[in-house]
Amino acid sequence: MKSEAGRPGLLRELLLIAILYSGYRFGRLSANGHVERAHRNAGDVTRLERFLHLPTESSVQNLLLHSEPLTKAANAFYAGVHFPATIAFLIFMFWRHPVHYVWIRRVLTVLTLGGLIGHVLVPLAPPRMLGLLDTGRVFGPTVYGDPDPHSLANQYAAMPSLHIGWALVVAIGMIAVLNSRWKWLWLAYPTTTLLVVVATANHYWLDGMVVTVLLVLSLALVPAPGRPWSMPALRDREQFAPTLAAGRGR
Repeated sequence: MKSEAGRPGLLRELLLIAILYSGYRFGRLSANGHVERAHRNAGDVTRLERFLHLPTESSVQNLLLHSEPLTKAANAFYAGVHFPATIAFLIFMFWRHPVHYVWIRRVLTVLTLGGLIGHVLVPLAPPRMLGLLDTGRVFGPTVYGDPDPHSLANQYAAMPSLHIGWALVVAIGMIAVLNSRWKWLWLAYPTTTLLVVVATANHYWLDGMVVTVLLVLSLALVPAPGRPWSMPALRDREQFAPTLAAGRGR
């Protein structure tokens, strides 16, 4: 049920978000464990990155470690921005841009589902478990303790990075609804997120690359407002093509 302004019902949306969060938690818990496999996959990822001539995660971390305040700021960003920023963004979209909100909520759901499938199929130990400094534990703040199979913070769910994926969704959503020429500055958010998760040794470059591919697929599957050439729109167009052709032949 929608409001007069076209806004989805608040209770319905809260229920949908609660279901999404529950699915997220269940998926994270399901992906826990598999320690040996996670470390084996980590070795494969690092070898692939070297084959692709990507910068090493350690080189980015070394730049960060030149400044302790900057390191602490990066840790705080990793620990405290991910969920609050996404929630604030969804609230803003719900009240100010309800049509785009529905689109974003669907994209976020598809992306998160794809990410959780990746976490289950490809458990991955993060770089801080392969010799890089765990900046959160050393300098604080940190969101991780010892690996715990009952924790929402699954430490072997590095591939793909939903930190980066959700940040990209926020940036794309804000760019889509804003008219200001400064709107492109929102790309600084996922860029900063990428640098933070790599420098703090919580993710690999490939984690961000894979989630970007997943987001592109999600955007292709979910029609954006006013986008006539989305995949669902193309299917509808093909479905009604004979009818349109018959009408033109009269």
